Amino acid sequence: MVGARDSTGNDERGTAAVPLLRSGLSLRHMRMIAALDDHGKVSAAAQVMNISQPAASRMIAEMEAVLHVTLLERLPRGVALTPYGKALARRARSILLEMREADREIAELKAGKGGSVFLGAVTAPAIELAVPAIREIRRLYPRIEITMQVETSNMLARELIASRHDFIVARIPDDLNPRLFDSRVIGVEKACLIVRRGHPLAHGRQVALEETTSYDWVFQSGGSPLRQAMEANFLNRNVPLPERILNTSSLLLTLVMVAQSDAIAPVSVQVARFIQNPEGLAGAIDVVPIEFDIEVRPYSLITARNRVLSPAARMLYDFILREVG
Repeated sequence: MVGARDSTGNDERGTAAVPLLRSGLSLRHMRMIAALDDHGKVSAAAQVMNISQPAASRMIAEMEAVLHVTLLERLPRGVALTPYGKALARRARSILLEMREADREIAELKAGKGGSVFLGAVTAPAIELAVPAIREIRRLYPRIEITMQVETSNMLARELIASRHDFIVARIPDDLNPRLFDSRVIGVEKACLIVRRGHPLAHGRQVALEETTSYDWVFQSGGSPLRQAMEANFLNRNVPLPERILNTSSLLLTLVMVAQSDAIAPVSVQVARFIQNPEGLAGAIDVVPIEFDIEVRPYSLITARNRVLSPAARMLYDFILREVG
């Protein structure tokens, strides 16, 4: 139960709760050590807990027996927590705070009032999966606050580890330990090439890769899966890599460069569909018919291992899964 209170994304608090409870301590023990720290007397802590003083003493003895340490020292006028007791009280406060926050969030969700979610996504699933899921969840729960960051997988994975996101829709970077994450593959991204309307390559027939090398290109950074997939096409076909390249992670800058020059850019098929949709950016940019496929590594729903999602985050996670289905 308490492990589920890691909804704020705080690693220290979340990882503290589970081992403490597995050790045999209970929430009543957590409340007792916090009360002892607050009041410095067993009698006052017993009153806060609404139990007798002998029952409070037995509870203290239970905690010390479970942890095999002395938690408090008896003084002429009360008690003082030992370093072990102070450490346990500090952790207990975090656990109890998480419990209160979880209860509050669940109550708000039941009333349709709130909850907050921090989501990260790479561009393709952000458009195809996250946006429709967000639209639906906000229709049902209009007061849920959702913050979404669209970035590269490298950035998002590190933000997830740093507890700045509840979960992400991305890929686990090669330079991070996959054991840090729990992931579920939900889609394969396909890409295409876009150019401005009226571009020399937008002539209707399929374009060979060799025909593209004389133009400027707009690429994501070198480590991005989309760039790696595109460069693999050049290398596998023994076609020289483009020499004139603008590197940017900004989709907006990519679209501006393509629309205002003869530059070529690889983007996900989902992005291209949105651009060509009458409700999107139709009119300025075309998709180039090509003789080759551009397939990027699959993307996944990714959470930090041993970090349980809050009710609001779990709801959005499940809504995205429904979009996949």
